[in-house]
Amino acid sequence: SIYNYFVDGDYSQAITYYTQAIELNPYMAAYYGNRSFAHLRTESFGYALSDASKALQIDRNYVKAYYRRASANMALGKFKVALKDFESVIKVRPNDKDAKAKYSECKKIVQMQAFQRAIAVEENHKSVADSIDLGSMRFIILPLTLFNGDFVDRGSFSVECVIVLFCFKLLFPNHFFMARGNHESITMNQMYGFEGEVKSKYTSQMADLFTEIFNWLPLAHCINNKILVMHGGLFKDDNVTLDDLRKIDRNRQPPESGLMCELLWSDPQPMSGRAESKRGVGTMFGPDVTRKFLERNNLEYVIRSHEVKPEGYEVSHDGKCITVFSAPNYCDTMGNKGAFMTLRGDDLTPKFTSFDAVPHPNVKPMAYANNLFGLF
Repeated sequence: SIYNYFVDGDYSQAITYYTQAIELNPYMAAYYGNRSFAHLRTESFGYALSDASKALQIDRNYVKAYYRRASANMALGKFKVALKDFESVIKVRPNDKDAKAKYSECKKIVQMQAFQRAIAVEENHKSVADSIDLGSMRFIILPLTLFNGDFVDRGSFSVECVIVLFCFKLLFPNHFFMARGNHESITMNQMYGFEGEVKSKYTSQMADLFTEIFNWLPLAHCINNKILVMHGGLFKDDNVTLDDLRKIDRNRQPPESGLMCELLWSDPQPMSGRAESKRGVGTMFGPDVTRKFLERNNLEYVIRSHEVKPEGYEVSHDGKCITVFSAPNYCDTMGNKGAFMTLRGDDLTPKFTSFDAVPHPNVKPMAYANNLFGLF
């Protein structure tokens, strides 16, 4: 049964069967609600959001769909929107302790964000770095395999990882580079653990300092005028040039649309054209989109990360779009290999090296994640 796929964690297969069930009966709210749950588990938050909304169109009293939709919006950092759905749940179930707890936690985040906006001062802003006493802090450094963005979150050693990266940057400023990922942002750090980890190991002031630093990370790198490297992917517009990317004001939090958002969030797809993002942010882009972008900008191929791959890497779009993912056994559950990519000389032919996970200290992934993450 489909339920067994949920129990076994085979959510992709569950999605396949619920899709078939929906084709046979498109008016069953539970089918959409359960498929929404499976999409949440596979981090396709855009699809989860769409399915939950469809379930509610069919049955406005289907309470689980409010949970699903709130979960998807929370994962995307849309806390105010999620709060409305939590309110809908507790109106129906005023004595539900779990619903009340999640409503309360979400409300705290919304109120905190409102307070932070109210006290923010744009003019004559003093950097957090100027007020931190580094001499009083003790830093623990562990080795790390480098990767293209998403230096923090999910794992419970993000502080150690990102500090190692910064140390390499200090040691080799002209030879070591870091690109920003979609998780180098306030909303992702609040949900997926980095903010909680920094506050646990250091201070909230230190968390603010990391936010400042992340805002200055480059969004992409161009290698030998032939290869473009970014965390996410390409764009909704065919006319984007490298000059357009150079002009982006990156010293800010990522917006929900536009070039900066797409660089951090987009994903390739095997079919031509574009589609709505499975994540609910950015876009899905096909091999024809990649080809046009490369031709317009006189490039050979693009390198990106952002997605788990069984071997740690994947070559798609006729060799023109390469995904490299360096976290093996992602979240201690996926069983995937990690990989890194080596380029040598003027040839720039990619060479891939895959590797397995090794034991880490006994702290589970997501140990510092927001309490609301239990929804997903």
